[in-house]
Amino acid sequence: MKDHLVRILTNDGSLRAMAAVTTDLVEKICRRQGTDPTGTVALGRLITGAALMGSLLKGDQRLALMIEGNGPLSKLHAETDAEGHVRASIKVPVAGLPPKDNRFDVAGAIGRAGFLHVVKDLGLKEPYRGMVQLYSSEVAEDLAYYLTTSEQVPSTVALGVNLGLEAEVSAAGGFIVQAMPGGDESLIPLLEKRLATLPPTTALLKEGRGPVQILEQLLEGIPFSIKNETELSFRCSCSLKQVLGMLQGLGEDELQEMIAQQEATTITCEFCKQVYNLSKDDLKLLISTK
Repeated sequence: MKDHLVRILTNDGSLRAMAAVTTDLVEKICRRQGTDPTGTVALGRLITGAALMGSLLKGDQRLALMIEGNGPLSKLHAETDAEGHVRASIKVPVAGLPPKDNRFDVAGAIGRAGFLHVVKDLGLKEPYRGMVQLYSSEVAEDLAYYLTTSEQVPSTVALGVNLGLEAEVSAAGGFIVQAMPGGDESLIPLLEKRLATLPPTTALLKEGRGPVQILEQLLEGIPFSIKNETELSFRCSCSLKQVLGMLQGLGEDELQEMIAQQEATTITCEFCKQVYNLSKDDLKLLISTK
């Protein structure tokens, strides 16, 4: 099943939901980042959460999620755009923690103290920036807490990453269900009962059920229509032009120091790991064009 997401709205406008399969996306990104199993599960959840929230973007809009915690993973970052292009990075890819209660210790790897940052570039003068303290450090609950408290939209978030025998990503995906203003409040307890008995998203994906089928099971008896369906893929927007612009912004003194200290300057993109090699002459040219 190809990675993709769907966004739906119930016919009465009471509920909005997004669901996605992100198996290949999470595998590709985590392989680039060199994550250990716990790091893969943690970053995979954030990647899926970013993809789901990106379903509301339009045109050139972008969204970024960042978690900073006091655990060994330190900082996790995921970005997406309206076309389903996703990239992500992790500061320390190896958590080095044993399982806890037969589960990967994601909360311990992220850390119990820290913050979730949400940045939305909506094409306005300044990006929207939101921040909440980590609620559980399990990622899904942290996103639900942010959406419910900061954006004032009561939300349920489920994110899952399942690993195979070789620590490869065998299934990844999730969903977000949101109660819309003025909606039928009697649907909330019904959904709560369904969520309590719904199998894990990864189990449903491994059974061959896609995002639409998962939402059909969750919303059985509640008519809805699909508003959009988007393919998901890894894409990094880094370029030599961006790297040169970043270096030029350092200032002449720092560039002169770099020229004096080393024969060549190497810049590695934190997202795709593309390496950009710049010679002394390249740096001198940057100074001459400032």
